[in-house]
Amino acid sequence: MALFNRKNNNAQTATTATTTATVDPALAALTGDYAIDPSHSSIGFTVRHAMVTNVRGSFGEHEGSLKLDGSNPAASAVSIDVKIASVDTGIADRDGHLVSGDFFDAEKFPLMTFRSTSAEQLGGDKYRVTGDLTIKDVTRPLSIDLEFNGSATDVYGNERVGFEGGTDILRSDWGLTWNAALETGGVMVSDKVKLNFDISAIKAAAPQA
Repeated sequence: MALFNRKNNNAQTATTATTTATVDPALAALTGDYAIDPSHSSIGFTVRHAMVTNVRGSFGEHEGSLKLDGSNPAASAVSIDVKIASVDTGIADRDGHLVSGDFFDAEKFPLMTFRSTSAEQLGGDKYRVTGDLTIKDVTRPLSIDLEFNGSATDVYGNERVGFEGGTDILRSDWGLTWNAALETGGVMVSDKVKLNFDISAIKAAAPQA
């Protein structure tokens, strides 16, 4: 999850055949290490149920870190750990089924993890981060499209950055294959799942000299 070079519209480019992008000083100033604030972030999902409606859920317990570099995208990185047992769809019985062996098997595989491997700017404030998503004992590459929502200093003096976005996955790619056939045709739970991210992260204090 990275910040990338933006062109500064007010900057003068060198009078050569090659135009060189100038790093926005405000963006470069955000470079640093951040911790995801779980109380102001959400990691959720949406999946089609019984072919006719959507079920939405989220994971209440997660932690992660961001390394943002405003001038060197290759130096940026993200790491996220999600506690599977914290899944919440608003229905206790359904949540119990999700953490059971039919789905996540949370007792044996308590965490879902994401570790980035690369990132790129798509244009403007839109970015794409690619990495390895591990669910149960399966690790597969995943790309997530994100929008940088900006930065702010909160009332406690914390410097924050925000991102939101998502991606679609096929849950069967990670071994989540449980289903039930419907009498009218189709299946109980769609294979396609939309993952949603709304992230607020706090910049770590600079080390004392």
